[in-house]
Amino acid sequence: MSPLLPPVDRELPTPEARDLLDLTRELVEAELAPRAAEDEEAGRFPREVFRTLGRAGLLGLPYPEELGGGGQPYEVYLQVIEELAAGWLAVGMGVSVHTLACFPIARYGSAEQRERSLPDMLGGDLLGAYCLSEPHSGSDAAALATRADHDGDTYTLNGTKAWITHGGQADFYTVFARTSADKSRGVSCLHVPAGAAGLRPAAPEKKMGLRSSPTAQLVFDDVRVPEADLVGEEGQGFPIALSALDGGRLGIAACAVGVARAALETAAAYARERRQFGRPIGEFQGLQFMLADMATGVEAARSLYLSAARRRDAGLDYTTHAAMAKLFATDTAMRVTTDAVQVLGGYGYVSDFPVERYMREAKVLQIVEGTNQVQRVVIGRRLTRPR
Repeated sequence: MSPLLPPVDRELPTPEARDLLDLTRELVEAELAPRAAEDEEAGRFPREVFRTLGRAGLLGLPYPEELGGGGQPYEVYLQVIEELAAGWLAVGMGVSVHTLACFPIARYGSAEQRERSLPDMLGGDLLGAYCLSEPHSGSDAAALATRADHDGDTYTLNGTKAWITHGGQADFYTVFARTSADKSRGVSCLHVPAGAAGLRPAAPEKKMGLRSSPTAQLVFDDVRVPEADLVGEEGQGFPIALSALDGGRLGIAACAVGVARAALETAAAYARERRQFGRPIGEFQGLQFMLADMATGVEAARSLYLSAARRRDAGLDYTTHAAMAKLFATDTAMRVTTDAVQVLGGYGYVSDFPVERYMREAKVLQIVEGTNQVQRVVIGRRLTRPR
């Protein structure tokens, strides 16, 4: 199905960026889209796809070339995420989560940690997961209870992490744990290999959507972590987590635009082909208005995440803009996918057409990386705090 808004028509900073989006689109059409529905239905995790993306240089785009990354601005990386999510959300979101898991070592890690870990992380041989949320500590990240007790040259991890994307499938976990009683300044960041003794993933959650992307609890039972795997300084974990989440929220915004765009394209194609009362239903004004609102929302959401990304690339504060982009893009995705189901009528409600899957997938995007209610709190507090 040809897209309404091809990537070549977008404003891109360099010819290299255009080539990257073209490469991504080719991979989506050849490797992702043909199998997405079947693997989603079966709940199969496409681990080999991430190796393919790593070999193509798409897993390290926003990181410097000297670290093994692609040296691309965030605005380019996010458009790659959008393309992946338009073909298969589990992959687009998986790349976003992996990028989030790599961020602490790439930004705060020692030279030795970067040299030891980043080549395989960014090359696709090691897939990561980001472990911040807990069963009783989701958006209130400073209230986490998982402990990392410092004993000689090791930390001993005990606790449970929840809602972990790639839980049980990742090769490493970026774990935030309490190293002192101080609420926010007592959190530290640790790099934990998946094979560490005492680390036990629970059975994957049974979810409404994103069934091919495993989400599971992780139990840490006296897991010994070498002191050399502390990322940043002890007690620096909370600011590391927050700075990582700003970028992660933009990744989710790009995923939301990808899903919304896929739903829009499916609905518009159906409206051109489906005939009622002797003509295509797309000729009826009521349906045209629906499609117009859907298309406007997709374009506005993309513009918002790109604006926030350009602030990030310029070194400006973008926390508020990241929250706005995540909030608006994911609410837009929920609305657009719901309307796409309506455009298709009864066909939209059956799994023979993809829009019912898009609608189920859009819901989770309003929840992950901080619920949309939390995004409103972030925005409101920053607007009203003393200057």
